[in-house]
Amino acid sequence: MIGRLSGILDSVGEDWAMLDVNGVGYVVHCSRRTLSALPRPGEPARLLIATVMREDAINLYGFSEAAEKEWFAVLQTVQGVGAKVALAILSVLGPAELVQAIAAQDRAALAKASGVGPKLATRIMTELRDKAGQIALGHAAATLGGPPPVAGSAADAVSALVNLGYRRTEAFSAIAKASRELGDGAGVEALIRSGLKELAR
Repeated sequence: MIGRLSGILDSVGEDWAMLDVNGVGYVVHCSRRTLSALPRPGEPARLLIATVMREDAINLYGFSEAAEKEWFAVLQTVQGVGAKVALAILSVLGPAELVQAIAAQDRAALAKASGVGPKLATRIMTELRDKAGQIALGHAAATLGGPPPVAGSAADAVSALVNLGYRRTEAFSAIAKASRELGDGAGVEALIRSGLKELAR
């Protein structure tokens, strides 16, 4: 089982990169986000690797950060999400954005990924909501600051901002911050005012 590869970046394709490790070229499938973080061909590169074995092939999937690799595995616990779809999701949503989309129940954000329709997006949100808060995501975990405030006044405030034209993930993030600053007893109007100030920054 390969867990990491370090070598010279040989070439890059639409969804893959080839790493030259001591004269052996390894083709590694990557998200667009990871590909954009790679250096230019001919320079040293390092990728975390997930090995997926099938009857007819052994495929390597590469990641620039541990959180992306962890989400790659977690996404595949959902029925209907294989390695290809998981990589497509991670191409449009980074780990921080993914945990926010799941917590905010933003089906539209997930459905932007190739191979993810409304039904699958709903299944992903439903099955992974609890897991999202348990994964160490660095900045994302710090931003969320604990369980997402999507009940009661906070849920009403998020809905109000969405009705004003803000994307659900933006509204959720702003209200999450407002809720932490104002406390659990904050009313809907106070949360909306604070959320609007955050969105205006």
